[in-house]
Amino acid sequence: MRGEYKVPGGKLVAVDVETREGAGGGQDTVIASAAVSGDFFLEPDDALELIDAALVGRPTDASVTDLARAVQAALDSAPYDVALVGFDAEAVAIAVRRALGHATGWQDHVFEVVHEVAQTPAMHMALDQALAESVGRGDRGPTLRIWEWERPAVVIGSFQSLRNEVDAEGAERHGVTVVRRVSGGGAMFIEPGNTITYSLTVPASLVEGLSFERSYAFLDDWVLGALADVGVEATYQPLNDIASAKGKIGGAAQKRMADGTVLHHVTMSYDIDADKMVEVLRIGREKLSDKGTKSANKRVDPVRSQTGLPREDVIEAFKKHFEGRYRTVPGEVSTEERERAEELVRTKFDTPEWTARVP
Repeated sequence: MRGEYKVPGGKLVAVDVETREGAGGGQDTVIASAAVSGDFFLEPDDALELIDAALVGRPTDASVTDLARAVQAALDSAPYDVALVGFDAEAVAIAVRRALGHATGWQDHVFEVVHEVAQTPAMHMALDQALAESVGRGDRGPTLRIWEWERPAVVIGSFQSLRNEVDAEGAERHGVTVVRRVSGGGAMFIEPGNTITYSLTVPASLVEGLSFERSYAFLDDWVLGALADVGVEATYQPLNDIASAKGKIGGAAQKRMADGTVLHHVTMSYDIDADKMVEVLRIGREKLSDKGTKSANKRVDPVRSQTGLPREDVIEAFKKHFEGRYRTVPGEVSTEERERAEELVRTKFDTPEWTARVP
């Protein structure tokens, strides 16, 4: 069996494994042989044999943590210094888990691409949950959904304090609707036509074995390529930022549902009115302390200024990149999903109880 894992910003790690029944009456199945390969760099060459040997005899249900620990222990015990460039022990472990059928890769799925007309802020929150439920049940495949906004909004994270994040008078003055999403992270200031927002909803198997930090980088990797297509050299900045040499471009938020389905959404600033943003959001000094700036509006570096392209052209370039990279089909929200989302708007996302759940 073969498994592969492309390290975001790094190299490809592949592994071919064979298994056999373990000792003791065949109660367990273990790795009988392992051959790691890839376009990574490893010095000295002999260290590859240590990595392969460290995997042999490990149970086929061993976790990523256990497999990575075994590989790292073998490297640490070597009588020479070992240098891994473009990958690490955890990347090897993830590739092994994929080889053993515990995880899937991008090419194992067909992604639906959904790009609908503008929706209200509460409906966007509800569609995220409704589509995640559908993916979890297997009613739809993994889905990329491009958002269009019907009105200005502030979207706060699941655990943020409403009064600490939003200036209520400023929001009312500028006609901004405030909603709360199901994922954590920080507040997003939205005006129709001024941001690029999308959701990527995937089954648990696609990020199986990945830590939260690795899953952010893994799911954001494609959009770095899409940005490069429109002339923006961007990088992933832990934990959840996408940035260029000229500043922050956007941020991601993620929610792992109870059934393991992952909801990952990103908002990028295309042409944010920074002055209005700071009148609506309470962005404190502590928030900015690790951003290298004294002013919130200087954090916003619109995509428009770096591409010179209309927002619609940037979105089409993003879709084209995604469709060229993975197997996709045009998608739409089903009648049942729409009805479920409407129910969630009424009972959850458009209620003061939810919006102010953390006052």
